[in-house]
Amino acid sequence: MAFTESNMLPLGSNAPDFELPDTVSGKVLRLKDVAGEKATLIMFLCNHCPYVIHVNPEIIRIVRDYSTQGVGFIGISSNDVEHYPQDGPEKMKMTALEVGYAFPYLYDATQEVAKAYDAACTPDFYLYDGNLSLVYRGRLDGSKPKNEIPLSGADLRAALDAVLAGQPVREVQYPSGGCNIKWKRGA
Repeated sequence: MAFTESNMLPLGSNAPDFELPDTVSGKVLRLKDVAGEKATLIMFLCNHCPYVIHVNPEIIRIVRDYSTQGVGFIGISSNDVEHYPQDGPEKMKMTALEVGYAFPYLYDATQEVAKAYDAACTPDFYLYDGNLSLVYRGRLDGSKPKNEIPLSGADLRAALDAVLAGQPVREVQYPSGGCNIKWKRGA
């Protein structure tokens, strides 16, 4: 697994629409079904990445702290399940239930959604305002497995707080980093 950083999609980009199955509920959801009134956080995740496993506790806390404030949360896994079966939809449902994801965990079988968002790694975070315009993309905070910086969600929380307060999000944004998305061969 190669350490990969976010591609840093241009700020102001509109959120690409999608229609993907939620591995927990079994429903097919579109962006409008899960977007929040004030903000929407789209997270590219997977089950086996040690970087995602490391940040999962803070993701759970952020969802708990902000979901009642008009923020919608969506997790998407786009990994090639032929070569990485541990990231398949059945295992995604098990992971969501075991970890306590209180948001839809969608499966991007064609990888078209990851491509539309220019996602590169897991975790990869995209925060959109109430108009679905990109205001933040990058890391949760400076913590990584084994770097001894405690999880705080500081970068993402600051962006969420700014959006909810109607303030601009800091222009200095650091890329997220983690495992590369496992692209299908020839994709």
